[in-house]
Amino acid sequence: MTRLALLLALSTGLSAQSLAIRAETLHTAAGPAIKDGVVLIQDGKISAVGRAADVKVPSGINVRRVKVATPGLVDGRSTVGLSGLLNQPHDQDQLEASAPLQPELRAMDAYNGRDPLVAYLRSLGITTVHTGHGPGALISGQTFVVKTDATEVTRGVLKAQAMVAATLGDGARAREAGKAPGTRAKQIAMLRGELVGAQEYARKLKDAEKGKEPSRDLRKETLVQVLRKELPLLATAHRAQDILSLLRLAKEFDLEIVLDGGAEAYLVLDELKAAKVTVVLHPTMARAGGETENLSLETAAKLHAAGIPFTFQSGFEGYVPKTRVVLWEGAMAAANGLAFDDALQALTLAPAKLLGVADRVGSLEKGKDGDVALFDGDPFEFTTHCVGTIINGVLASDGEETRER
Repeated sequence: MTRLALLLALSTGLSAQSLAIRAETLHTAAGPAIKDGVVLIQDGKISAVGRAADVKVPSGINVRRVKVATPGLVDGRSTVGLSGLLNQPHDQDQLEASAPLQPELRAMDAYNGRDPLVAYLRSLGITTVHTGHGPGALISGQTFVVKTDATEVTRGVLKAQAMVAATLGDGARAREAGKAPGTRAKQIAMLRGELVGAQEYARKLKDAEKGKEPSRDLRKETLVQVLRKELPLLATAHRAQDILSLLRLAKEFDLEIVLDGGAEAYLVLDELKAAKVTVVLHPTMARAGGETENLSLETAAKLHAAGIPFTFQSGFEGYVPKTRVVLWEGAMAAANGLAFDDALQALTLAPAKLLGVADRVGSLEKGKDGDVALFDGDPFEFTTHCVGTIINGVLASDGEETRER
């Protein structure tokens, strides 16, 4: 089916948000691939999944045929919507440089769902992003989870607060001489001091008489959520020494942490597994240099073999186009030792579980959102095109944005 034919076919069912996708190969991420499979979406939700011979499609619902269909892809870590396409100060809100610790900054308050980069990712089958404040400060702010079709942010939010973003290593060093933190020891000391302060604040809140509570402190309130494990600490660290420092800090304060980046994670597999840490792996195609000089294209396969949960991310880049694409990250990992099904899981169900939104997205199962990515071949082949992205049963992209670039 041509792009135009697909667009016309899908457009007839937009208002009803009900349609059926029939794929020569249907990857559900919840079980084995289904040959000649059907996903039935009614009122924006998946109502049936299975072999075409077993799924009854109600009369009046258009059936769209494609080569391959997968769940809508989930980007495990991004700054898209805060970092914009133009690479100008007015569309670069992913990092507030006025202070090294600002956990109170909310990602929702800076997100621009109309930025062309959001549409670009959507055109490649990405339906959900975990995005927000990026690496580059000791604590840069919060992240959240949103659908990529949401031009008005509150309409597509799956999780208003997801994690608190931190950075260890060279990326967190102050940009001016004499400013803190200037060393790794200072970074950990500053984090430890903030967490101790948050502990004291929590005790005061608990012990204070009604009407005599301490004045509100947005920074401490956020870190109290981290201490209570209501929000994980998403810590960017690449060097093995910084990863180990992060693990010690997490043990000291009993924190739930998620390792972001982890270029040298393969050097500390035993420690990561013992600490039950999930890794949001650095973009495999990022340039190897500085702290990431020892990155490996085989890290995803090694994490999987060690039984360490992981996901892929688009991450953040300081130059155009500002973002990687998780579809290609999965393809690179699949070409370097990771099995196809495991790579697809790391793009769909694994990040959905990590983010606590697997009840809605991440796999093609009855009751979940009607989010489907459509391809004209193997999704991990470079010559394959994403020919449609469906979100909540509506055609959100026909892939044209990809072919225009």
